[in-house]
Amino acid sequence: MTPQQEFTLKQSQDYKNANFSLSLSFVLTLIFAFNAYDFSQGIWSVAWVIVSAAYFVTTIWQGLIALLLRKDLVTFGAVQKRTRLLSAVQILSIFVGNIFTATFAFRMLKKKDSIEYTFAYYMFLTHFLVFAISLFNLFKPYVSNSFVITMTLLLVAMVIEFILIIILARTDLEKGVKPLFKWFGIIVFLIGLTGNFFGLILGYSLVMKSVSSDGSTIDKWNKFWLSMANNFTAMLGFLFVFLMFAISIVSYGTFVGTFATDNAYDSLLLEPSLAHPFGTDNFGRDVFTRIIFGARISLIVGLLTTVIPLVIGGFLGAISGYYQKAVDNIIMRLLDVLYAVPGILLAIAIIAAFGSSTFNLIIALSVGSIPTYARTMRANVLMVSNLEFVEAAKALGEKEWKIIFKQIVPNAFAPMIVKASLTIGTAVIATSSLSFLGLGVEPHIPEWGNILKIGSMYLETNPYLAIFPGIAIILLVLSFNFLGDGLRDALDPKLDS
Repeated sequence: MTPQQEFTLKQSQDYKNANFSLSLSFVLTLIFAFNAYDFSQGIWSVAWVIVSAAYFVTTIWQGLIALLLRKDLVTFGAVQKRTRLLSAVQILSIFVGNIFTATFAFRMLKKKDSIEYTFAYYMFLTHFLVFAISLFNLFKPYVSNSFVITMTLLLVAMVIEFILIIILARTDLEKGVKPLFKWFGIIVFLIGLTGNFFGLILGYSLVMKSVSSDGSTIDKWNKFWLSMANNFTAMLGFLFVFLMFAISIVSYGTFVGTFATDNAYDSLLLEPSLAHPFGTDNFGRDVFTRIIFGARISLIVGLLTTVIPLVIGGFLGAISGYYQKAVDNIIMRLLDVLYAVPGILLAIAIIAAFGSSTFNLIIALSVGSIPTYARTMRANVLMVSNLEFVEAAKALGEKEWKIIFKQIVPNAFAPMIVKASLTIGTAVIATSSLSFLGLGVEPHIPEWGNILKIGSMYLETNPYLAIFPGIAIILLVLSFNFLGDGLRDALDPKLDS
């Protein structure tokens, strides 16, 4: 292989994503195949065998596509139409839950990168997963009163999104945005308000390009989101985080809360089944429903314990960085005292003093994070405040508070966003850890740490009670970390080409 051919392979995002999807699909196939056989009883599980076989087929097909991609890039320097058509078959893998190969298949349908098309199929995939997860309620003894209405609305939203995917796959928005896209943008933006935040981004993008004549703003928007869209792991992070938001909101209309909170002594410690996909705990409560409801607590606490120190710490850091000397010393020395106490110990002390509750948990985790955000903002403000546009604002007699919050803070805030996205996973772990120790939310509330605490008592007899909430915590934390890495790369000026 020539150096030019090797360079072509390394630069191809399609080839990278093909191999990444292949690797994940292969690992999942091995995991499912391992679970298909019960070594203690020496029998095969029919359900797991079917799932393993389905994943095996999609993995083989993905491997074939990866080989064809490599051949096309080495021989022709570009992906051929035949390979894209064969990749389209992988869209069917969504029906067996292989989200990685399905995402890759949607990407291959459009030759030229488009942020609108990318967010359209991610929006569709999110609602498809929400719909599939909600379908498990059909195996329960009864469903919520609004189940049929909510599922119908989800179907309508998916049809609209699929139509938009087809239109965007055949349209080049750079040649002009049709008036029709403005109305599509408004519709998907409203759909995004249900928690599928891909719709908010897509709707805003379509409407902005339909009404805005500012080419520089559109170029900056496209540049940022294309950087994110080309980062496959960051988009998977987006997908899982937005899925958790969407299912948390949609579950109000599809899930029955009593299955998660009420004791059912005739259903104690049941094995996973269609009616109880993750089994039941020692009180007969459905673990699957408890994990869905627990996502609300984990997301709310994780976000609030990130936003509160972000705002307070950012404000103190901006003031400290701009008004140096006396003001800087007073603020930073006080924060140094707070920073000297480990965050988790400070949280334990606050909860021990005021009691276990969701509100106290948020306050306890927020207070300990303020110094780190203040230090980050102070460093950014010290750097930005010496730039020429700040000196020009001072020379024009602009008020100091306007200089700080209209000139300096907006230009120093990008690293804060990256830091928040990277540390929100830590906040989720801290929330679950304190709940696991009995110092978080109230014990009866379905929160992932509480669920994991109960499961830890049955590791030998019913390990699934701890495995499933543990996997949920791991996936959410990894997703936020992937998202943070993507934001860091997209906002890093050193990587601008």
